[in-house]
Amino acid sequence: MILDARDPDHLDGELVGLLRGWLPERRWYPVKGAEAELTPVATVDLADDVRVLLVRARAGSVDVLLQVPLVLVPGPTGGTASVVGTLGDRTVLDGAGHATFLAAWLAHADGPGADVDVAAARVVTGEQSNTSVVLPDRATGAPVGILKVLRTVAAGDNPDIDVPRRLTEQGWGGVPEPLAWTQVRWTPAGAAPVVGYAGVMSAFVPGAEDGFELACLHAREGRAFGGLAHELGEVVAGMHGALARAFGTTDDAAGPATVSQALTTRLAWSTAAVPRVADRADAVRAVAAQVAALPATPPRQRVHGDLHLGQVLRSRDRWFVIDFEGEPLAPLAERTRPDLALRDVAGVLRSFDYAAAVGGLTGDPAAAWTADARDGFLAGYAAGAPDDADEATRAVLLRALELDKTLYEVVYEARNRPTWAPIPEAGLDRLLP
Repeated sequence: MILDARDPDHLDGELVGLLRGWLPERRWYPVKGAEAELTPVATVDLADDVRVLLVRARAGSVDVLLQVPLVLVPGPTGGTASVVGTLGDRTVLDGAGHATFLAAWLAHADGPGADVDVAAARVVTGEQSNTSVVLPDRATGAPVGILKVLRTVAAGDNPDIDVPRRLTEQGWGGVPEPLAWTQVRWTPAGAAPVVGYAGVMSAFVPGAEDGFELACLHAREGRAFGGLAHELGEVVAGMHGALARAFGTTDDAAGPATVSQALTTRLAWSTAAVPRVADRADAVRAVAAQVAALPATPPRQRVHGDLHLGQVLRSRDRWFVIDFEGEPLAPLAERTRPDLALRDVAGVLRSFDYAAAVGGLTGDPAAAWTADARDGFLAGYAAGAPDDADEATRAVLLRALELDKTLYEVVYEARNRPTWAPIPEAGLDRLLP
């Protein structure tokens, strides 16, 4: 069932007026350090006292459609962080974690669902781009689902919802199962109606440990990570196989030239931003030339697109892959474009360098720990990956893709975390002769 939004009314305009002072204090609000132009675009009436506002926010290069669920209750409610403001004799509350909104959302959602207790819901703190709410089972009280309310809404399929749905349909169990989801139809000014996802409730992963934090702990305690990395490699290979079945593959005759050109373009960009990278330019170009000389590359397919240790969970001796959304502000076409599966592999390999460093390892101990993790992951991936390229081709491509990622990291760390700059620079030294 697709929820149909209506045109905003006078009350919606007043509600947006309240949001002008409230939104800048939200962590998920994408406009930082500037005053945005807020325009009501459409509203979904989930219940008499529940309105979901779609609000366009524009400031500088930011132009997004925000989803703001609101619950209107009579009279004052006392001091609470969920209060947006007051309108006449009613108090306006942030609906995302409110039981009234949650019950209405579940009543309108598609999917198998779950019997949850909305009155005992708990909002997850610290999120940067969305709002997540943990929902317990009505009978046992144990967490059974986690609802992600998408704060930025876009027309089309949302990868963070569509991909897990398709993977589950393929019978792949390495992703939390989507239990419920909603889509909304609205009409942008001067355009035809469009449909986009508004939220998803996925199965709660009990006792989950963040993959990056787990790897850092192993490094800190001097424990090898190769065994866990091997299991993760098998899971990633299974994910790529399921993605290929679900979305298909595309042969790319210009594959070697495309990858080679992307690497030289990244080199030019990183050298302009961090001039000392120029010392390694000839070696990077030599790798690009090796890629260009390849007869072919494996077929392109749907990939995770931003895979690293922070995008996996460890629970009950299993790995789960999460966060298929990519960069929320990037165009949907860019986030869903077919790519080489090895790009995901390169992202995980780069994570091991970071985990070793953040875990406090340096010198030979860091090199040994990282090598063990890399070898384990690659062996696990090779055991489950389709045989779509010979070993020599995979080695050349993987090196190039790791270099591409590392050059990006050099610039990112120089600009944002200078004390971490040695991590990717050491990665360049390892990847280049």
